Amino acid sequence: MSEKEIQELQDKIDAGLQLAEKRMLEEKALHDENVIVQADDGAIQHIPAKQILAAM
Repeated sequence: MSEKEIQELQDKIDAGLQLAEKRMLEEKALHDENVIVQADDGAIQHIPAKQILAAM
């Protein structure tokens, strides 16, 4: 594979992951669910999916 082909493949993978994440957030927001994330300081946070979608 050439560098260009590798970059194109990586771009497609990244786009697919972004789409999957958005769909997951939309589904969670529909059911008023939270997303659990780890903050930079290591603390666990529960953030409403609606809040994350609004920030996108």
